[in-house]
Amino acid sequence: MRELQGIYVLWLRDLKRYVRARSRLFGSLGMPFFFLIFFSLGFRRAHIPSLTISYTDFLAPGIIAMVILFTSVFSGVSVVWDRQFGFLREIMVAPISRTAIALGRILGGATTAVLQGWLMLLASLAVGFSPNPIGLFPAALFMVLLAIAFTGVGIAFSTLMRDVHGFQIIINFFIFPVFLLSGAVFPVKELGFVAPLAMLNPMSYGVDGIRWSLTGYSEISPFFDFFVLFTFSLAIVLIASYLFKRTEV
Repeated sequence: MRELQGIYVLWLRDLKRYVRARSRLFGSLGMPFFFLIFFSLGFRRAHIPSLTISYTDFLAPGIIAMVILFTSVFSGVSVVWDRQFGFLREIMVAPISRTAIALGRILGGATTAVLQGWLMLLASLAVGFSPNPIGLFPAALFMVLLAIAFTGVGIAFSTLMRDVHGFQIIINFFIFPVFLLSGAVFPVKELGFVAPLAMLNPMSYGVDGIRWSLTGYSEISPFFDFFVLFTFSLAIVLIASYLFKRTEV
C-alpha cells in the first residue's frame, strides 16, 4: 500500500506541475501545429504512390505521435532538475523503493504526454483531419503505450545525466532521427534504403498503430504494432527502474 501511495503522489505531482504551467501546456503544441499546417498545405497535391488516403489524414496521426514522443522524452529533464536542486535526494530517502519512484515518474510523464496528444488531436480537426470516432479507444491504447515507452527512455537518460543542458543536447540528438524514421511524415515504404532502420524503430509501430486506429490506413499489422510497442514499453520500464535504483544523488 505504501508503494502504491508513493507512486500516486509522484504521479499527482507531475500532473499538477503540468496543469499549472499554462505556457508549457499550449506552447509545446506550437511547433507540431505549424508542422501539421505547412506540411499538409505543402504536400496536399503531391502524389505519393503508396498512399491511399489524403496527406492531411496521413500526417495528423504522425504529428500526434510526435507530440507524445517529445513530451515523453523531455519529461526526464525534471529528474535532472530535481537532482540539481536537491529534491531528488529528499525523494530517495522516502520509505518507498526506488522502483516505485521510477514508476511514479514514468506514469506522471506518460500521463502529461497523452494529454498533450489529445490536445493535438483536437487541434488537428481545425486543418481538416477527420478521424474515425470508432478508433478513438484503440488510438488511446497506442498513445498510452507510446507515452510509457518514451517516458521510460527519458527517465533512463536522466539517470545518466547531471546537467540539464547536456541532457537536452543528447535528447535532441536522439529524438529527431527517431521521429524522422518513424513514418510520421512520409510512408515507411517511401524511405528507400533507410526503410529497414524504420522497422527497427519502436516509434514506427506507435505511429502506425495510431494512424490505423484513426484512419484505417496501416503499413504494418496493427496486432504486430501492439505486440512490439507493448514489449518495448515493458522492457524500457524495467531498464529505467534498474538504472534509477543504481543512480546516485
